[in-house]
Amino acid sequence: SFDMALSGILTEAEIAAGLQSCQAADSFDYKTFFVKVGLNSKSKDQLTKVFAILDQDKSGFIEEDELKHFLQHFSASARTLTDAETKAFLAAGDSDGDGKIGVEGKTAFIKQ
Repeated sequence: SFDMALSGILTEAEIAAGLQSCQAADSFDYKTFFVKVGLNSKSKDQLTKVFAILDQDKSGFIEEDELKHFLQHFSASARTLTDAETKAFLAAGDSDGDGKIGVEGKTAFIKQ
């Protein structure tokens, strides 16, 4: 499960705070989410592990369905991101316009 995979990197409380920050429809803001979840204070190695967990098909990219799957399965109470929110999230980390977040660009994306 995601919980076990992320233990030692993110606490349940951090994740809950991140998910709680985006409960209202169209309120998901990835920068707020990263800060609430604490990702922006993690080391590069920790971020690499988080991205490897999100990258379910091991393609080296986080695609829209992987992002939605992760957030849905992380918390039973988490709502599904709207398509607009998911696209905004992906666009923010998408350095080359292919609709995916490359694992290589993750650190700059999270720290911005």
